[in-house]
Amino acid sequence: MSTPPAPAVPSVWRLLPAGGYAGRARMMMVRSATASRRTWLAFLSGFFEPLFYLLAMGTGLGSLVGDLPGPDGQPISYAAFIAPGLLAASAMNGAVFDSTYNVFFKLHYARLYDSMLATPLGPVDVALGEIGWALLRGGLYATAFLSVMAGFGLIASPWALLALPAALLVAFAFAAIGMAATSFMRSWQDFDLVTLVVLPMFLFSTTFYPLSVYPRWLQIVVECLPLYHAVELMRGLTTGIVGPGLLGHLGYFVAMAIVGIVIAARRLDTLLLR
Repeated sequence: MSTPPAPAVPSVWRLLPAGGYAGRARMMMVRSATASRRTWLAFLSGFFEPLFYLLAMGTGLGSLVGDLPGPDGQPISYAAFIAPGLLAASAMNGAVFDSTYNVFFKLHYARLYDSMLATPLGPVDVALGEIGWALLRGGLYATAFLSVMAGFGLIASPWALLALPAALLVAFAFAAIGMAATSFMRSWQDFDLVTLVVLPMFLFSTTFYPLSVYPRWLQIVVECLPLYHAVELMRGLTTGIVGPGLLGHLGYFVAMAIVGIVIAARRLDTLLLR
C-alpha cells in the first residue's frame, strides 16, 4: 500500500523555527497574569493617559477648535474626532510597552526564558505567549476607553462594536513588532529609540488633526505609519463610515503581525537555543 501524503504545512509555519512550537503559549499568558497581580496599579495606570488627553484636548481645546471634517467630510465635534485616535493609541501603547520593557528584562536580566525553554515550551510558544499577554493588556485599555467614549456620547454608529476586535488586532500587531524589535536591543539606552518612534507616531498620525493639514510629501510619510492606519480604522468604525478602504487597514495589521511573530520567534531561537 502506498503511504498517504503528509498534510500540507502552511507557508507561514515554515518561516518559524523547526520544532519551536509545543502548543503551550497559553501557559506564558497564565504566568504573566499571575505575576501582574502585585503590579495591578501600574497595569491600571495605562488607562488614564488617553482619558486625560480626551478631557484636556477634547473638552478644553475642543471648545476653541470647533468641528473638524470626519471620514466622509461631514463635520464632527473635535472630541469625536480625537477619541478614535486616542483609542488606537491606547491599544498601541499598552501592547508596545509591555512587549518591549518587560520582555527585555525577562530576556537579559531575569533570564526567565532560559528556564522556560528547559520545559516543553519552545521559542514560538514564548513569543506567542508574550505577544498574547501584550495583546490582552492593549485590549483591556481599548475596552475601557471605548466604554468612556460611549459614556461621553462619542460613538455615532453600531459599527463601533467592531472597534474592539479591531483594537485587539492593532494591539497584537504592535506587540509582535515590539517583541521583534526588543530581541535586537542590547541595553536600556536602546529604549530611547522606542520613544523616538512611538511619540512622533502619536503626535502626527492624524490623532489630533486631519491629514489634509500636511503638505503632500509629508502626507505620504504619515500614510506609511502603522498608527495612522489604526486611527483611520477606528475613526471609520466609530463614526459609521465603513467602506472597502478599511479592509486595506486591516490587511496592513495582519501583515505586520505575521512579520513580527516570525522575526520574534526566530530571534528567540537564535538567542536562547544556539
